[in-house]
Amino acid sequence: MTTSARVAVITGGGTGIGRASGLLLADAGIDVIVNYSRSEADAAATASDIEKKGVRARAIRADVSKREECERLVEGAVAAFGHVDILINSAGMTRFVPYPKLDDLDDKIWDQILRTNLMSAFWTSRAASRHMLRQGDGAIVNVASIAGHGTNASSIPYAVSKGAMITLTKTMARALAPTVRVNAVAPGVVETRWVGDNEEFKAAGRAATPLGRNAAAEDVGRAVKYLAVDATFVTGQIHNVDGGRVI
Repeated sequence: MTTSARVAVITGGGTGIGRASGLLLADAGIDVIVNYSRSEADAAATASDIEKKGVRARAIRADVSKREECERLVEGAVAAFGHVDILINSAGMTRFVPYPKLDDLDDKIWDQILRTNLMSAFWTSRAASRHMLRQGDGAIVNVASIAGHGTNASSIPYAVSKGAMITLTKTMARALAPTVRVNAVAPGVVETRWVGDNEEFKAAGRAATPLGRNAAAEDVGRAVKYLAVDATFVTGQIHNVDGGRVI
């Protein structure tokens, strides 16, 4: 291990897509900051598993739905490992509210989802890009969703947040070029703890997917790793990881 290794910050890094992405980035020799808000034990376990691959890892608690916490997360990563080269915006949340039930969508739900899914990605990207621009290189990968393309989703606020994240990805790619690449993955249904025991939701996802199954976290993690590490001439792109659901 050397302090010159690249450093990735992953929001929501303790579980699901964030965890899978961290483990795959570690395979590429990249040190990882595992961000979490509530899942301390999961984040610690993920950091430990990453370290077993011969790189450095540290779990840092930050509620990325708050601007000041996003700033603190990035500065904490730089203080710990010296620099930040890759940012994966994987933190996210939703509420399962059928589309017709508009009166169930109070302002609190809208605020929680937009701050966690959209504003956190902007705040962390802004903070991390300051360092990347000074360093002369960097990559940001946002975890969006095919819900952002207009497919049926868990709720209207979730779909709106992911659609806005897709636009954020493209506009930030222009803003930060040519130094920092900004891309996004757009998964369909991913069978993680986030989906839980919602068998109806999972079954609907499988039925709508040409490849006949929902994604595993590792399917998405491989796309994240490609965009973060290998796709050096790709920016402003949305990589669907959906088994052909959006064709």
